[in-house]
Amino acid sequence: MQLSQKLKYGFGAGIALASLTTMPFALAVETAAELPNIAERVKELDKQLFTGKDAIKVEPQDLAVMGKAAEELAAKLPAPGLRVGDKAPNFSLKNAYGKKVSLNRLLRKGPVILAFYRGAWCPYCNTELHALNESLPSFKTYGATLVAITPQTPDKSLEQVKKDGYPFEILSDTDDKVMKAYKLYWQVSPELDAAYKHSFGLDIASFNGKGRLGLPVPGTFVIDKKGIVRAAFANTDYKKRMEPTDVLIALEHINKLSK
Repeated sequence: MQLSQKLKYGFGAGIALASLTTMPFALAVETAAELPNIAERVKELDKQLFTGKDAIKVEPQDLAVMGKAAEELAAKLPAPGLRVGDKAPNFSLKNAYGKKVSLNRLLRKGPVILAFYRGAWCPYCNTELHALNESLPSFKTYGATLVAITPQTPDKSLEQVKKDGYPFEILSDTDDKVMKAYKLYWQVSPELDAAYKHSFGLDIASFNGKGRLGLPVPGTFVIDKKGIVRAAFANTDYKKRMEPTDVLIALEHINKLSK
């Protein structure tokens, strides 16, 4: 589907944006082809992880547990996340270096792109963060700030920042309050935790802190300077994320509204 068609018909399933039917699309259309496509990268990632001689082998019993957990989460949170038009709750969280960062202070500079992700252990989250990082120059033309929020501890975020060289803030929601305020929080069950450990060697608590198994449904919100959500995406299918193109279109809409 061409970008102009996506604009006309509402950006596809799962993405909510304020009405953009009267906005000029020239810049967004011109830039769209230059931005990374997360969905395409996820397809390639799946091939790398689950095909070929080095494919990850997941035990059938663990697959069953993960499938059941996914169904239960989708039923529990059929429409996760804040809606377009909602007031974004303020927060003050520590970044990777232990410094407090607040949403209200960031909004003084311009719009904020807020991306919630599960943790450095999640390859799909890393795919998204890399794509958003590559898109930063386009976002900055609108004076926007990119911020990522994760339940992992600041020391784990610092490892990630140093490894990947991210220039944007990664904030740690270590008491789960922000994930809950943005209607994204869910708790990994003991059965799912055991399946992750068994098939992937993944111990979520080693990233989040002792006894902490809470995660966000991956979600992205584009927030204007007044703190109003102008674009929102959240999906219990962790492989689905808001595309950088849609973030850019939302920023253009915000820019138009401010004039």
